[in-house]
Amino acid sequence: MIGVFDSGFGGLTVLRALVDALPDRQFVYLGDHRAATYGNRSRDEIYDLARHAMEELFGLDCRLIVVACNTVAATSLRRLQREWLPACHPDRRILGVLVPMVEAITGVPWMADLPTRPIAGRKQTIAVFATRQTVLSNAFPVEIGKRAPEVTVVQQACPKLASLIEAGAAPADMAVLVRRYVEAMMDQLQGHAPDVVMLGCTHYPLVADLFSAALPRGIEILSQPTLVARSLTAYLAHHPEFDDCGDVRPPLFFTSGEPDIVSRLGSQFFGRPVIFRTIGQTRTPAIRESIAI
Repeated sequence: MIGVFDSGFGGLTVLRALVDALPDRQFVYLGDHRAATYGNRSRDEIYDLARHAMEELFGLDCRLIVVACNTVAATSLRRLQREWLPACHPDRRILGVLVPMVEAITGVPWMADLPTRPIAGRKQTIAVFATRQTVLSNAFPVEIGKRAPEVTVVQQACPKLASLIEAGAAPADMAVLVRRYVEAMMDQLQGHAPDVVMLGCTHYPLVADLFSAALPRGIEILSQPTLVARSLTAYLAHHPEFDDCGDVRPPLFFTSGEPDIVSRLGSQFFGRPVIFRTIGQTRTPAIRESIAI
């Protein structure tokens, strides 16, 4: 099974793309709704929360996990991959959503080590809208700069947006906030429009139409879920040891929050009816047996 993890609902946009791209794979989704959202937490808090979530998904027999949270991918993924995973779960793998975005911008495949030399490409300006911790991590400008030094990356933190999306706020209220963030980004660029916009939080595709309305006309907005689905498909083709095909059922959904409330909102975000279970209940024999079927 393939696990998909996010701090809340945003990862459902990624899961939907993965299910559509890989219909013959079994997915398990875990949302840490009790602690959502992670964007304004400290790096140590984020790491501890993410590590606990990885343990839960590995406990459900997931051998591969996609971290569908840019905040975790930007602040904690390397540490999880390089320190915790080899020591505790050397036969498992964790991937993140940041990598496909960097590859799409630079056209350079991801490497664990630095390239021998940067690869110069077409000059362009990329605007990244993300959570505060993702912006503070500088993960996007650093990783893009390693591979495409001629690309200018401008970041804009959106500290309240993910929380409003989680709460199911009215579109009109969120539109006001999105316009404010776009105006702040345009001020950074002194009124010049970026070439491409990256929505660097998996919650933000849920309000991509609000960004499109607030941005100057004609600016491309990269679809992170689509890029992640394409990247995972390629990864499984090159790593058949993690490509488990078999009897496939609809995705399973788990939460650290209140399952009834999460199920109602999750169904809206996923675009199909979903039923969340409490993650602690996965330790009971009945739940374990249903997952194993």
